[in-house]
Amino acid sequence: MASLLPLLLLIAFLSAKPALCYINPGARLQKNATKPSGRGTYIVLVDPPPLADGDGEDDHRRWHESFLPPSQLADSDEPRLVHSYSEVFSGFAARLTDAGLDAVSKKPGFVRAFPDRTLQLMTTHTPEFLGLRKDAGFWRDTSYGKGVIVGVLDSGIHASHPSFDDHGVAPPPARWNGSCRNTTARCNNKLIGAKSFVGNNDTSDGVGHGTHTSSTAAGNFVSGAAVNGLGAGTAAGIAPGAHVAMYKVCTVEGCSGGALLAGLDEAIKDGVDVLSLSLGSSDALDYDEDPIAIGAFSAVSKGIIVVCAAGNKGPVMASLSNEAPWLLTVAAGSVDRQFSAVTRLGDGKLIDGEGLNQATRNSSSESHPLFYSKDQPVCGFVDGANVNGKIVFCQLTSSSPDQKAFVDDMKRAGAAGVVLMNSGIYGYTTVLRDFGSDVVQVTVADGNSIAEYATSGKPVATITFNNTLLGVRPSPTVAAFSSRGPSILSPGILKPDILAPGLNILAAWPPLGTIKGAASFNVISGTSMATPHVSGVAALVKSAHPDWSPAAVKSAIMTTSDAVDSTGVPILDELHAKAGAFLTGAGHVNPTRAADPGLVYDITATDYAGYICTILGDHALSIIVRNSSLSCKDLPKVPETQLNYPTITVPLEETPSTVSRTVTNVGPAGSTYTANLMMPGSSATVRVSPEKLVFSKAGERKTFSVTVSGRISGQRVVEEGSLRWVSGKYVVRSPVVVILGASGPPPAAADGNRRRDNWA
Repeated sequence: MASLLPLLLLIAFLSAKPALCYINPGARLQKNATKPSGRGTYIVLVDPPPLADGDGEDDHRRWHESFLPPSQLADSDEPRLVHSYSEVFSGFAARLTDAGLDAVSKKPGFVRAFPDRTLQLMTTHTPEFLGLRKDAGFWRDTSYGKGVIVGVLDSGIHASHPSFDDHGVAPPPARWNGSCRNTTARCNNKLIGAKSFVGNNDTSDGVGHGTHTSSTAAGNFVSGAAVNGLGAGTAAGIAPGAHVAMYKVCTVEGCSGGALLAGLDEAIKDGVDVLSLSLGSSDALDYDEDPIAIGAFSAVSKGIIVVCAAGNKGPVMASLSNEAPWLLTVAAGSVDRQFSAVTRLGDGKLIDGEGLNQATRNSSSESHPLFYSKDQPVCGFVDGANVNGKIVFCQLTSSSPDQKAFVDDMKRAGAAGVVLMNSGIYGYTTVLRDFGSDVVQVTVADGNSIAEYATSGKPVATITFNNTLLGVRPSPTVAAFSSRGPSILSPGILKPDILAPGLNILAAWPPLGTIKGAASFNVISGTSMATPHVSGVAALVKSAHPDWSPAAVKSAIMTTSDAVDSTGVPILDELHAKAGAFLTGAGHVNPTRAADPGLVYDITATDYAGYICTILGDHALSIIVRNSSLSCKDLPKVPETQLNYPTITVPLEETPSTVSRTVTNVGPAGSTYTANLMMPGSSATVRVSPEKLVFSKAGERKTFSVTVSGRISGQRVVEEGSLRWVSGKYVVRSPVVVILGASGPPPAAADGNRRRDNWA
């Protein structure tokens, strides 16, 4: 098991993974080529059961079974119907041969089918980094998320971990319909639900990912948390008073699309308030071809906030997962903590790095020869090299051999230590991994300094470990692996939505591999880690405002976010250049302000439906929106730029463009807000009308417009600024992004995939 973790936790974001792919209506059915004899699992969308057949869960299942040919899998004991869905959409997952799939497609009521493929899985200090303090402020005012249920779709949960102890946690609300039946998981007032949708009823976590994300979102307080003695302190999730429900939809091999939909279906029926999905597909699928977008729409229309990972394909532009506007899409940033390890060079220069295993804590002044191959600087060059008693220095790349195996080989060969330089695309982002003792990881810039010194005379070096440092600057920065916008599907909607801690996050971990004990913790990185931070913040806001819609909660989180880092300057990227809105979204999450935003941008399910009609039409509406009485002719058209989003993105063509937004007063009854528009670029002109919004009561709505014009040249120009509505203590901030020239998504490639390289 441990040997598979690097794929999931470090290298996975560098690899293209198979995506979920629907079969287009009217097209030849796409067979699952990976299964013998064309046999495989398919997800099938069908019309709802006829009214005469009822609308209960058993009625849905009987209706779905009626589509299956009686001869299917006659030679197998496996059930033909794998999952029956009633909430996310009307449909089912079934094991079918090619002939069986053809037969199903000819049944009256069949809509669409697609093969079930694999999606990939995309703390002691982060609450403090986000301004959360025990027995004070926002945590105290929201009762730590009391009464809110966070549903996590992931790889299972280590239920006996103390992060899921229910000390001080109230019983779940009476509306909760879930349970821990048919599982061995120990449930209580903290962990109130655990269900598996991957083969059996075992909800335990053989990967670690689900335990980590669950504890990050809503883990209870655990004193004495640390990894290898580092990061010592009291661990807590972002909403430690909230309840957790785990829906196991992933294994070490990945996440089944059919299982994911079954988990969503069950979570909606159980009554969760927030859904946290640290997973996704790597391709930009249209919303009516994306099971996450389809299933999440049903959840959002029922008042459930759905938080998803932006993906780990950075620093490539336009590389996002989970682009649908009804999702809260999260990018990953750093925190102000380092596990300090210093390399002292023979010329006296000190190189700051990090080491996740500091067992030796070597503080002596003993130096060792520094081994470096200028001709073969990449890790993996060691055949026949004499490294005994030396400190080995080399650079990691995406094509490096297994990095842990390389380090182990060096130690077996007698190396006194290993210094690993980041891959070039990572810049100042260091994704930590436990390589064992006497290993240091350094940035590209610092690694270049070591390389320059290592080619001189007789280079020597000393490694010293300094344990944990806090207050490191700059922070946050955008992690190199974090996927970036713009959105391929809707260039007029800014994605990702928000930035949150996702680099080297310490949280709960099951006792896997060499990690011993029920109270184990681990440090891993990814937008998977950023997502539950925002899920926890959403739980806190929902606890303070249980009547707010998902869009209102999302707006509150986005408009109160930080545009600057801890030094007061704009947030930087992995190269320490200014990170634009396509990297940070609205900004870095700031929980302490999110529950009192002053104004919110609300969006209803009908608004989203009008948007779906505008970009995809009636057929997509019937798939995504489970309301047979709706049709596009009855809905107002809502272009992407006119969706009442908390950010403003305008792909500008030759003529000026005007977009409208409506804000709802959730602050004091008598409030006046004044527009503060900042657009530092010279190519776009932006005007706001009116420049004042006067509210006389809570809940009152006001509409304003933003008109954009500009000079269009032969090249695409992106200009960014912000619109702040200011009233006393409230500053309601929205990024403004103007794309001049070449608006719209990049053209389709010959293979049918949308091109992303136009944004590189």
